[in-house]
Amino acid sequence: MATTRRLWNSPRLNELYPEYLCMLHSSIRSTVPLMENALARCEELAGDDPVAAELIPYFTRHIREEQGHDEWLRQDLAAIGYDADEPLRRLPTASVANLVGAQYYWIHHYHPACLLGHIAVLEGNPPSTELVPELMRRTGFPRTGFRTLERHAALDIKHRDELMRTLDEAPLTPELVTAIGLSALHSIDAANNALTTVLDAKPLSMTTANA
Repeated sequence: MATTRRLWNSPRLNELYPEYLCMLHSSIRSTVPLMENALARCEELAGDDPVAAELIPYFTRHIREEQGHDEWLRQDLAAIGYDADEPLRRLPTASVANLVGAQYYWIHHYHPACLLGHIAVLEGNPPSTELVPELMRRTGFPRTGFRTLERHAALDIKHRDELMRTLDEAPLTPELVTAIGLSALHSIDAANNALTTVLDAKPLSMTTANA
């Protein structure tokens, strides 16, 4: 994504990276609740809906795998000298609410398979293994401040491949394929807007204890 490249190449990266972690926390903390909603809806529909029935094992497994990732981001913030509770105090931006909120609508008012498009966007392009050393060089922050990125560089490859298998094996109708695509396109646009708010952010103050 071009906006991501602008972030990583910004001369203000030291100031913007903590903002990025806060924004990412506001999104990632919704991951498990979104999938729990999708799983519950699949269980409601499974008796008459083969796609919903097929997705139950996927969401069940993926919920377990995504537990605690929001805490990783708080640990990253603390490791670079910022208040780990900052993301919890903030009002989430409208761009993140748009990114996440549309999925709740589609899960409950169309079909839980729509969430697969959202997941494909968030996990379909894992960070490269070279990214963290480069960001360490540019910011001077320790490796412990990039644990979320480093872990996802490995995890998202597995998750991407698992998602692709799920999409291939589920008996998707043409209408659901279109809906999943719409969800993915929306998530691309909304994620881009969320990253733009990071680029426009004012510097976050370091904690007194770690300054």
